[in-house]
Amino acid sequence: MTAAVRYEPPETPPPALAVGLALQQAALTCAGIIITPVIVVRAAGGAEQYLSWAVFAALLVSGVTTALQARRIGPVGVGYPVVMGTSGAFIAVCVTALVDGGPALLATLVIVSALFQFALAARLAWLRHVITPTVAGTVVMLIAVTVMPIAFDQLDDVPADASASAGPWCAAVTLAVTVVLALRTDGWLRLWVPIVGLAAGCFAAVVFGIYDFDRVAEAAWVGVPSGWPGWDVSFGPTFWALLPAFVFVTLIGAIETIGDASAVQLIAWRKPRATDFREVQGGVAADGVGNLLSGLAGTMPNTTYSGSIAVVELTGIAARSIGVWVGVVFVAMALVPKLAALLLAIPGPVVAAYVTVLLAMLFLLGMKMVLRDGLDYRKGVIVGVSFWIGAGFQHGEIFPDLLGDWWGSLLGNGMTAGGLAAIALTAVMRFAGPRKARLETTLAAESLAEIDALLRDFAERRGWRPEAAARLRSVGEEALHCLLGSERSAAKGRRLRLSIRADGPNAALEFVAAPSGDNLEDLLVLLPDTPENVEREVSLRMLRHHASSVRHQQYRDTDILGIEVERRPAEDADVSPEA
Repeated sequence: MTAAVRYEPPETPPPALAVGLALQQAALTCAGIIITPVIVVRAAGGAEQYLSWAVFAALLVSGVTTALQARRIGPVGVGYPVVMGTSGAFIAVCVTALVDGGPALLATLVIVSALFQFALAARLAWLRHVITPTVAGTVVMLIAVTVMPIAFDQLDDVPADASASAGPWCAAVTLAVTVVLALRTDGWLRLWVPIVGLAAGCFAAVVFGIYDFDRVAEAAWVGVPSGWPGWDVSFGPTFWALLPAFVFVTLIGAIETIGDASAVQLIAWRKPRATDFREVQGGVAADGVGNLLSGLAGTMPNTTYSGSIAVVELTGIAARSIGVWVGVVFVAMALVPKLAALLLAIPGPVVAAYVTVLLAMLFLLGMKMVLRDGLDYRKGVIVGVSFWIGAGFQHGEIFPDLLGDWWGSLLGNGMTAGGLAAIALTAVMRFAGPRKARLETTLAAESLAEIDALLRDFAERRGWRPEAAARLRSVGEEALHCLLGSERSAAKGRRLRLSIRADGPNAALEFVAAPSGDNLEDLLVLLPDTPENVEREVSLRMLRHHASSVRHQQYRDTDILGIEVERRPAEDADVSPEA
């Protein structure tokens, strides 16, 4: 059901289409934004005045940060229509903070934990070996496992006096219209599938009398509640006891943002592009801004909503203006309670049916991320074990009586438990493997002799045949030329770190250097469409010929080129392996 990309991020769709899609996304996500503070405040026994403020502030902050993610300000923002909203992963720690210290302590903890997210965004390259596309894809798949029970719970969320068949019929109409239209329509008609599906479900709800018109009628037109809690700056024992838990859950939320920021890049362009980790860094930084604003406003922390990625894939519209309009709608909801009531009046069975379609597509998107990272045996073990650990904890099947209330609540989130398992297994795979041979030198043509000596020594110690060793050394030479690019003088004085390790029978090389302008993965795909620099084109062709895989990760402060070289090429399959 994936749609062709009709509007790329820089393009501008017609205003009517942009506003309509923004309203549809807001209708799907505003309930989640509001439900999280409702659950937290009521579970902690908080006052209704603070609850009203927390909901208002959550909508306001979500609107500002959603627009920021789309438009970007300097290094902050991913540059795609990624919706922001309150994070369910924080429910357990937020309830504890409210019970032990009140709203002011909660606000302070959210502010301080946001600072760690800024640090993570600035040094994301340091965690590249543990927060990999495999980990991020697994977390994206687990999002569906985590959210689906909540969606299914809404299937019977109908008034007590409603017909017993109201919920099933409304859900069935929504699901049938959405799926059939998504499968059968094409072109511009596909753009309106989500709205038509919701409208059909709401029409069925009106017929069965379960659309909540009273909620809309009773809501005020304009209003700003009171109840800002302020901040607790005493930094007492309770603060220090809860801070590690907040930082930990902030990391989990950042992993979700990394997954979303990576996933949206796969579906936002007509021609495939390599993941730009500078944009991922911007997404994590904007996530940090959202948490900082949430703390300043005294409400629940923010994160990206993965359902918006599924909407981009379903509609084929990745224009940044959509994200800006969604942000405007959220701000309007905060200031105009009647508008929020209009969207919240959509019955639970209608929302549940449509969310089912979105989460199904989101699950497949996570699979694509894992497969794109190269799913070998070891990564398959990581994905499979982590996924089922997450599913087991989500459904309370893994030693629920031994965890206690706090750990049980925290690990009861499948995304948290599975994400931690994926990180731990990835770290084991990475750091318990063969030792690396390393070299640190200057990023310059004169360093070729040192690089060649390191690769030659590696091939000799591993018993590589002369032709395989020659390919390995050729890859080192061409990779250096590609990193230097056309303006070699600009690279003078920059440092280059090269490491090489055995990856089964093959060799895995990693060049870490100063950032360059072009992504080599994209250039390899575009050959022979980039003939301007003949010398660099020759290097790219040689690199593509000798290497079995090339992955170029560009961060703001680091340029990382990962290359795998096979010990024995495919054409030598009839030759017995070396000892």
